[in-house]
Amino acid sequence: MKNQELTKVDLVHLKQCLSLAEQALEAGDEPFGSILVNIENEVIATARNRVNELTVLAHPEIELAHWAAENLSEEERKQTIMYTSGEHCTMCAAAHGWVGLGTVVYLSSAKQLGEWLEKVHMPIRFSPLQSIVPGISVKGPATGELLEKIKALQLKSHGISK
Repeated sequence: MKNQELTKVDLVHLKQCLSLAEQALEAGDEPFGSILVNIENEVIATARNRVNELTVLAHPEIELAHWAAENLSEEERKQTIMYTSGEHCTMCAAAHGWVGLGTVVYLSSAKQLGEWLEKVHMPIRFSPLQSIVPGISVKGPATGELLEKIKALQLKSHGISK
């Protein structure tokens, strides 16, 4: 499915993801934050990267996929939107697909992150979300100030100056 344009509502939720990403960076983690929003446009769960606190698998998208599997019906999961500061890694995309969550709206794409961090060794290859979860509805990336803010956080977390 082709990426769709972001709305004003999307941008409000992405700002919350950016705030969670900032909190993760302040806690010594890589800057990733995500939220789940139900069909009534209510934020029902939030998470930030907790790799330094827990394990290298403590990505917010995984945490929210677990939460959704335990707390939402199959139909509710289909209608839930995950907003996130960065497009899912392969592990998180698979969890999203297995749980059956709905649309993903991201601030920055996996391709952008790979380009920003090309000088840093990454243990995996980034892939578009749709290549892992065929047919998923995806919106993003953002442009302008929000995108520049997440880029700055990502560069800072890896000790890269602009």
